[in-house]
Amino acid sequence: MNSHSSTHIHPTAIVSPHANIAMDVRIDPFAVIEENVTIGQGTHVMAHSVVCSGSRIGSDCRIHPFSVVGGVPQDLKFKGEETELFVGDRTTIREYVTLNRGTASRGYTRIGSDCLVMAYSHIAHDCVIGNHVIIGNGTQIAGEVLIDDHATLSAAVLVHQFVHIGAYIMLQGGSKVSKDIPPYTLVGREPISFCGINSIGLKRNGFSSETIFLINDIYRTLYQRGLNISDALQAIRDEYEPSEERDAVLAFINASERGIVRGNMD
Repeated sequence: MNSHSSTHIHPTAIVSPHANIAMDVRIDPFAVIEENVTIGQGTHVMAHSVVCSGSRIGSDCRIHPFSVVGGVPQDLKFKGEETELFVGDRTTIREYVTLNRGTASRGYTRIGSDCLVMAYSHIAHDCVIGNHVIIGNGTQIAGEVLIDDHATLSAAVLVHQFVHIGAYIMLQGGSKVSKDIPPYTLVGREPISFCGINSIGLKRNGFSSETIFLINDIYRTLYQRGLNISDALQAIRDEYEPSEERDAVLAFINASERGIVRGNMD
């Protein structure tokens, strides 16, 4: 085991001699660190948690009790190939979370920096989660899902495999997601649908009133003018000057393979 004198490992913890443990790491009682694991400076691995082979944990993370990080994928196509799980810096993984490493499809699962993955959540194989993402309690994310930066998923959300969730969205608790969710939106109800833009989240992240108005107007064109998707996208190109936000919406929808959530006129 490669570790430093400033690292504190409880005597009852089981740490492979082939793990790479950085400075100021704390490993609590009965935690298990398998071989071929890297843990960055200042990370705290709490009691009874397991960090499995192939895991690459960043600096200043918090891994709470009974979580399993980098476990074997729950995918029948997985044949034991060597794959990885990456967790960025300053990410918190709460109790009983399960994070699976990748399969041959992508080769890795990635969770970004400054994320909060709340208790009892599951992130499956080959997912790519951005930075500053919040995953609510009990949310279950299937394989190969993409979630962009600053997205917030409330509690008990179910996300279908291959779904793409855009940046700065807010997703209502208990939602069942089988379509892509465009950036900046507020999504919920049953069946799941567009409910407006995430104006509070955008304000909190420093978006100006003018930009929020622009985003809202773009989505009115998309969802509330009675246009089909192709015509709505063309109207957005024609009627709005190029901007980071306009271009992000257009690029997301053009790249969508599953289609986007429907509008709701209620």
